Amino acid sequence: MTAISSSPAEPRRLGLLTLLVFVVGTASLGAEIAAARLLAPYFGASTIVWANTIGVVLVALSVGYWLGGRYADRHPHMRGLCLVVLVASVLIALIPFASRPFLGFSVDAFDAVSVGGFAGSLFGVLVLVAVPVTLLGAAAPWAVRLAVDDLGHAGETVGRLYAISTAGSLFGTMASALLLIPLLGTQRTFLCFALALALVAVAGLGWRFAAFPAALALTLVAVPVGSIKAADTGRVLYEAETTHQYARVVERDDGSRALELNEGQAVHSLYRPGSYLTGDYWDGHLVLPAASRALPPRRIAILGNAAGTVARAFGRFFPATYVDAVEIDGELTEIGRRFFDLRNRRMRTHAADARPWLEQADGDYDAIMVDAYRQPYIPFYLVTREFFELARERLAPGGIVIVNVGHPEGGEELERVLGRTMAAAFPTVLRYPIEPTNTLLLAGEGALSAARLRGSAAALPRPLRPLAREAATALAPRLPGGEVYTDDRAPVEWLVDASLLEYAND
Repeated sequence: MTAISSSPAEPRRLGLLTLLVFVVGTASLGAEIAAARLLAPYFGASTIVWANTIGVVLVALSVGYWLGGRYADRHPHMRGLCLVVLVASVLIALIPFASRPFLGFSVDAFDAVSVGGFAGSLFGVLVLVAVPVTLLGAAAPWAVRLAVDDLGHAGETVGRLYAISTAGSLFGTMASALLLIPLLGTQRTFLCFALALALVAVAGLGWRFAAFPAALALTLVAVPVGSIKAADTGRVLYEAETTHQYARVVERDDGSRALELNEGQAVHSLYRPGSYLTGDYWDGHLVLPAASRALPPRRIAILGNAAGTVARAFGRFFPATYVDAVEIDGELTEIGRRFFDLRNRRMRTHAADARPWLEQADGDYDAIMVDAYRQPYIPFYLVTREFFELARERLAPGGIVIVNVGHPEGGEELERVLGRTMAAAFPTVLRYPIEPTNTLLLAGEGALSAARLRGSAAALPRPLRPLAREAATALAPRLPGGEVYTDDRAPVEWLVDASLLEYAND
C-alpha cells in the first residue's frame, strides 16, 4: 500500500482555503436570495418562483460539486481553484446589468407562447444564475482536495471546511435579506458578493489580478440606484426594495397615482386627486357593510391595507369609524402617507401579518376586509376554513367579512373555492362582481342581503348612494361548486396558475 504524506498543509494555504470556502458559501446563498428579489418585479414572489430559484441553485451546486471533484484531481493547485472563483465573481457582477433587458424580454416571450410565470422565472434563473453558481459549487470539493494532505485527519478537515461553508451560507442569507438588499438594493448586493469573491480569489492568484476587484469596487460605487424597472405607462415617482418586496408609485397622465408591487401586473392602491373614490373595486368596500346593518360601521379591520385607499376613504365618508389598518409591509404605509394622501384620524396602522394579527386582536368588528395579495396569489392561510372561522369569532353581531378575489377575466375557479370555503364558516355568502377582474365576496349571518343594502342606501353619504344601489342590483348568491380549503391543504397557487394558463390559451 502506497504511503500518504502526513505533512500538514501549509498554515497560510489552509487559512486562505478556510476564508475562500466561507466567502463562496456566503455568495452562493446570498446570490440565491438576491436572484429571487431580482425576479420579483417581473414574475412575482410566489412559492413557485422561489421553488424555481431554489431548484436551479441546488442543481447548479450539484453539477458544480461533481465538476469540482473531477477537476480538482486533475489540477490539484490553488491557482486553478482561484481562477474558477474569479470567473464566478465576474459572472455574478454581470447579472444586474443583464437582468432588466433579459427579464423584460423573457416576460414578453413567454407571455406570447402562453407558458406563464413558472417557465419564465425558471428560464430567467437558469440563464442568469446557474453558470456562476455552478462554478461556486466546484470550489468546495476543490478546496477539500487541496486541504487534505493526511488521510488520518481527512474526516476532520472535510467536516471543518463544510461547517465553515455552511456558516458562510447562513451569513450570506441573513446579510442579503436583512442588510444588503434593504440598504443597497438588489443590483449592488450582487456586486458586493462579486467583489468579495474577487478579493479572495486575488489573494490566491497574486496582486497582478488586482484590476478585477478594483473594477468591481468602482462599479459598486458608480452604479446608480436608478429605476429598477421602467414603467409601461406614466412616470415613476418612487420605487424601493422594501424588506418584503419591490414597490413603486407610478403617476399616470391623468394625475392619478398607482401603487404597484413586484411584477406590477396589478394595482394595489389608487389615488385620484380631489376624490376619495376610485371608480374601481375599492369603492365597493365603502357600501357593502350596509348589506348587513344600516348604521355606519363602528369598527373595521382592513387586512392588506397597502397604501390605504380604503382606509383613506373611510376617514372621509365615515369619520366616526375606527379603522385597524393591517399591512405586513410597514413601508407601504409610509408610501401611502407620502404619495396617496393617507389620512384618517381614527386609523391605527399595524405592520403585521394579517392572520397572526387577527389571532391576537380583540375583535368586535362590524367588518373585516381581506385584500392581502402577493400578486397574483392570496396567501394560502387567508383562504382556509380555519381562517374564516377565526374571522367569524372576531366579528361583532351582524358583522361581515369582505374578500377581494382577483382573477383573470372570466376566471371563476378561485372564486368558487373561496365561496365554498367561506360557506363552511358562515351561513350566508354573497358575491358582487364589481369589475371584470375583481369579485367581492361577502360572508355573514342570515341578515346579510341585497334588499338590506338597497334599503340602507339612502342613509349613506350622498356620493356613495349610487354605488350602493348598483351593488344591491348586482349582489347574488355565491357561485356553486368548489372545494373547502383547509390549513392542511390549500393549493391556491396551483389553482391561480391554472386559471392564468387557461385564460392565456383562450
